Amino acid sequence: MKKGCKYGTHRVIEPKGTLPQPAFRLDNSMEIYDNEILIDVITLNIDSASYTQIRKVCGDDAEKMEAMIHDIVGERGKMQNPVTGSGGMLIGTVKKIGPNFPKDSGVKEGDKIATLVSLSLTPLKLNKITHLEPEQDQVDVDAQAILFESGIFAILPDDIPERLALAALDVAGAPAQVGRLVKTGDTVCIIGGGGKSGVLCAYQAMKNAGPSGKVIVVEYSPENAKRITDLNLAHHVIIADATDVMDVYHKVTEIVGENGCDVVINNVNVPNTEMTSILITRDEGLIYFFSMATSFTKTALGAEGVGKDINMIVGNGYAKGHADQTLNILRESKEVRSLFEKLYV
Repeated sequence: MKKGCKYGTHRVIEPKGTLPQPAFRLDNSMEIYDNEILIDVITLNIDSASYTQIRKVCGDDAEKMEAMIHDIVGERGKMQNPVTGSGGMLIGTVKKIGPNFPKDSGVKEGDKIATLVSLSLTPLKLNKITHLEPEQDQVDVDAQAILFESGIFAILPDDIPERLALAALDVAGAPAQVGRLVKTGDTVCIIGGGGKSGVLCAYQAMKNAGPSGKVIVVEYSPENAKRITDLNLAHHVIIADATDVMDVYHKVTEIVGENGCDVVINNVNVPNTEMTSILITRDEGLIYFFSMATSFTKTALGAEGVGKDINMIVGNGYAKGHADQTLNILRESKEVRSLFEKLYV
């Protein structure tokens, strides 16, 4: 059996010398190296920014969407949207474990797992898409994938259905980071708060900010905004287009004053919302850009251009304990779990 690199560089076809995520093309042959896991894939959860872009290009035509996904995987050996650069995650059954895969991982053949690393770095062989709904970013497949030694994953729990766990774990980094960043008494604004990651972030923000804090949600969709109101996950809900910078700025500052918010969480799945986040954040405040539609050039130069001294955090989808913390939200809140079951199961 061939010996592999901890970080999966042995799977990079081009350009040589880089790691799997920024690589253009990976070797997606399914003969495993000594430090890999082979997974029989059940479902791909394509990330929101990527799926939204695919839907838009294909006009919500399921057959065209399937063809586009096949083309991406066929060209790249992984599911990495060439426009957004992002991927998603998967659930599947462990078929084979290399002899040098870490023994302390606790995984065994036959376990159902969710990968907690991006599809944009995961070698994937896609045989067939068995079910795709344009409005639902979970795509059922006949496929196989490879997880490297450095790849993180979660063994699926018994008390939460697979598709429900997949939906939550896909965005587990966001509420976990909110748990770290939001303090008691903070004024928090969540942009794109009515979607999957937004709901979880709003729940965590309300919990952390406490009675003395203030949580505001900005949401484009009236239906999604109603979810937040019905679930009592924010003190204020603003229906607005986050790409309309000054409109959102005026509506938020009407609530919080000209100084702005302590913490802003950006969860949108469309580009050009960077300056909205920046303008509503107070000096020396903090923005967490979880959205993969974010241009970090625009954030850096845009903040400089308006004279804002603020802390901006890249949306790392991994945080220690993020899987358990996110699944525990579904255990703590019957209302959030009921919503997720309605949408994703």
